[in-house]
Amino acid sequence: MKKFSKITLETTPRVELKETLSLTGCEISHNILKAGQAVPFFHAHKENEEIYFFIEGNGAMVLDGEKIAVGKNDILRVSPPVMRKMRAVTDLRYLCIQVKENSLTQWTKEDAICA
Repeated sequence: MKKFSKITLETTPRVELKETLSLTGCEISHNILKAGQAVPFFHAHKENEEIYFFIEGNGAMVLDGEKIAVGKNDILRVSPPVMRKMRAVTDLRYLCIQVKENSLTQWTKEDAICA
């Protein structure tokens, strides 16, 4: 297996990158909701927190019954048990990263090896 992976994102509504990039520590998806579209169901997770990076557009998320406006350059973390659903006001493009809550044991400086 190669030690790096690269793809170019298409304009498909959803691309899950776990298999595509051979990810072993998280799941990342690239998502596009057209204006007026919504994720068709509420959901929560057993163990994974989600981090949403909004790249383009505007929309709203309902998080445990509270409506939160989201848009370009917003970043939102949602803990596993929170019930969530999203709707696009304008075309909304975002990345969603799923990772097991409390699994991060080292980062940036602590994990770096400098040559």
